[in-house]
Amino acid sequence: MSEELMACTCPHHIHRNASCKHMAAVKTATDDGTLEAFPSEDSEDDAEPEDCDCDGLGGFPCWPCVQTGRKELPN
Repeated sequence: MSEELMACTCPHHIHRNASCKHMAAVKTATDDGTLEAFPSEDSEDDAEPEDCDCDGLGGFPCWPCVQTGRKELPN
């Protein structure tokens, strides 16, 4: 599903005309329509994703590591 075909009623999307967390959730839904919002810690190993680039970001986590739950974005 492309962003051009998606819309959301949240303030972020309406006022900024930008992709929001709700749209991201729809994009990452599984084939059966479910989301894994809180992956269980025992089902996921802490393996580095193949496309990890954390070493080149000066301590900031790369998106593949954030997306897989391996690392969190700093506040």
